[in-house]
Amino acid sequence: MLKNFTIWLIAVIMLYACGQNTPVVDPNSSDPTKDGKHFGAIINADQAITYDSMMQKMAGIDSMNMKVTGKVLEVCQKKGCWMTIVSDQPGKPEMRVTFKDYAFFMPKDLSGKRVVVDGYAYTETTPVDVLRHYAEDAGKSPEEIAAITEPKRELSFEASGVLILD
Repeated sequence: MLKNFTIWLIAVIMLYACGQNTPVVDPNSSDPTKDGKHFGAIINADQAITYDSMMQKMAGIDSMNMKVTGKVLEVCQKKGCWMTIVSDQPGKPEMRVTFKDYAFFMPKDLSGKRVVVDGYAYTETTPVDVLRHYAEDAGKSPEEIAAITEPKRELSFEASGVLILD
């Protein structure tokens, strides 16, 4: 009985420890990987184009490597494993950003901040089950999730690096 309890306790502790995703942030560090502003590959804002410029460049093109700056609308509230970027102009579509090789995650409180993402923009059709998964990750209600019944053709981005500007 004690052996089973010990095994169970060790398993719970390991699962809890693996679920922790708190980055070490040292704003005084000269190491950009620990400044709380760089995630993934270390990038800068040089030659980044605006989200609106990117939308124009992507017209009629399926994919392109680029560096884009935009405002974060939403971040996955489970792990920070995706975010959406929007235009400063109302009425424009949002763009979902995922992270190359699932190698890094974003802070969950990033909404409203400006970022630079460096990577690969592409157009894709997102299936209903994936859209529902994203809605669940974003904390949407069961009614909002059930209302998703059609796939969506949208602009997406796979970032190899992210820089938080503000």
